[in-house]
Amino acid sequence: MSNETVRSTFLSPSALPRPAGYSHVAIAPEGARIVHISGQVAMDGAGNIVGVGDFATQATQAFQNLRDALISAGSSFDHVLKINMFVLDMADLTALREVRDRFVNTDAAPASTLLQVSGFFREGILFEVDAVAVVPG
Repeated sequence: MSNETVRSTFLSPSALPRPAGYSHVAIAPEGARIVHISGQVAMDGAGNIVGVGDFATQATQAFQNLRDALISAGSSFDHVLKINMFVLDMADLTALREVRDRFVNTDAAPASTLLQVSGFFREGILFEVDAVAVVPG
């Protein structure tokens, strides 16, 4: 399967509410390999938190980490089927959408879940994102 033939299907059935920047359904192509990327946060390679107190900076770093993880698996944001996002404060939703849309393929937006959580594994973390993607090839 070449990169050109890997085509996931993204659906948003009319019986469901209209999505804002995501699809309700993502179907991997037959025979595709799937990769699961664990939660990525705003930490650099040395384990330091990037953008303490700045949600947009933290979300950008987390998505950059996710991008790097996808690349290491032989994939990319063009092949993401599903993302799960976790925030401390829903007031950051507008900033989150702006950052997310710089990374995901908005023409074939992945299925998505967003949850507000009470905390993360380390003080100062404001956001986490994980993904499921197709590995073309």
